[in-house]
Amino acid sequence: MLAPLFSAPTDSNGTFTLSEARGSWLVLYFYPKDDTSGCTAEACDFRDNMNRLKRKKVRVVGVSPDSPKKHDKFKLKYELNFPLVSDEDHAICEAYGVWKEKSMYGRKYMGVERTTFIIDPKGNIAHTFAKVSVPGHVDAILATLKELGALA
Repeated sequence: MLAPLFSAPTDSNGTFTLSEARGSWLVLYFYPKDDTSGCTAEACDFRDNMNRLKRKKVRVVGVSPDSPKKHDKFKLKYELNFPLVSDEDHAICEAYGVWKEKSMYGRKYMGVERTTFIIDPKGNIAHTFAKVSVPGHVDAILATLKELGALA
């Protein structure tokens, strides 16, 4: 399945356009909110494994509904070494099917379901990790990339 195309603002006054990632493997991960415990652990795990991914020409991009300004603070605080896309109107999250009804302490609300997509060099979704559990997630991504031939 072809990954839904988008172009959106990132941290550092940048812009990320999915079509520009063609030609390389991409790990596109959606997370609920900057600077919360699970999201910080996930981002730092990507940061700490970036050399393993870059050596194989795999790119990582995070997406959340936070503003570019919040992304700037989050990226600076944790020295993140990959772009963070701002999806304030949830259009990207909706296109990827990760904007869902959630429940916490009996209260229902709409939010991002933590999900990671591996997109192949042709722009197809090669693998989806839904309802991601943070511990061990990057290792699972690396194992899947190897199975898909990206790390051969």
